[in-house]
Amino acid sequence: MLTNSIILVTGGTGSFGNTFIPMTLKKYNPKKIIVYSRDEMKQWEMAKKFQNDSRVRFFIGDVRDRERLYRALDGVDYVVHAAATKIVPTAEYNPFECIKTNINGAMNIIDACIDKGVKRCVALSTDKASQPVNLYGATKLCSDKVFIAGNSYTGGRTRFAVVRYGNVMGSRGSVIPFFLETAKNGKLTITDKRMTRFMISLEQGVELVWHAFEDMEGGEIYVKKIPSMNICDIATAVDEKAEQIEIGIRPGEKLHEQMIGVEDAHFTYEYPEHFKITPQICEWGQVEKMIKGGKPVPEGFSYTSDQNTQWMTVPQLRKWIQDNKDKVGNI
Repeated sequence: MLTNSIILVTGGTGSFGNTFIPMTLKKYNPKKIIVYSRDEMKQWEMAKKFQNDSRVRFFIGDVRDRERLYRALDGVDYVVHAAATKIVPTAEYNPFECIKTNINGAMNIIDACIDKGVKRCVALSTDKASQPVNLYGATKLCSDKVFIAGNSYTGGRTRFAVVRYGNVMGSRGSVIPFFLETAKNGKLTITDKRMTRFMISLEQGVELVWHAFEDMEGGEIYVKKIPSMNICDIATAVDEKAEQIEIGIRPGEKLHEQMIGVEDAHFTYEYPEHFKITPQICEWGQVEKMIKGGKPVPEGFSYTSDQNTQWMTVPQLRKWIQDNKDKVGNI
């Protein structure tokens, strides 16, 4: 599907874009991948990595800027919407800015994709969008809802779907690079020793987006089956000798994360490597071509980081950190 196509990635200079672009170039050989982002320095640094590849183009712009999006989407076949204000405390203290990017930006993407004839758009979401307790999660829940509803505006010409996953291992601003930096002082700050998180690699996130493009009918939320870890085990994997100091939960933080709530169970189907939440509006989710052989989850089912059936061990994470030491915190 993506072969010989034109793809645009919003927020393309972030951790996801830095992984999605080389993997997609290698696997699908698209005609062009456009990096759409507002940070010129990040674009400059990224451009140096692809200076000999004419398939990668760069476009300065902001998802808040509707007119700029319309210009950028000329001739584009597929869109990955990765742009977001995502740091939880930052969103709590700057709510207006978070809403402008995560909600208004999503609406701009939807309108521009429809009007410019984009075939399919996949939006990245987060476990924090399921029963949100912080502003970031609340804005991403709104974003998920508008992307799902966007399918009712298109007449089938443009399809929208969402992928949802947890803590991305090694990404900028995430817990592993933070622990690696603070461990140099011999101490690691733990917000709450009971805390658990879902763990996913950037490569797994990219593969989930690929699957969504191939599988989507429009309106689905795809949830990857991934392992959990206790925060103390993450700290031990980074530095087993460092002192762990408990400091209390930060503004907007959850003790445990959730990707599928009990309320979603009636519309959720299980597959070997993922779950699919089908849309609850217009009875779209009851269409067999959308379910595609999925098994309904039990009544009352939820997918939470503390009740997960898969757990990553300290040795497994330690090996992952060692194998990816050059990338952790740098992409």
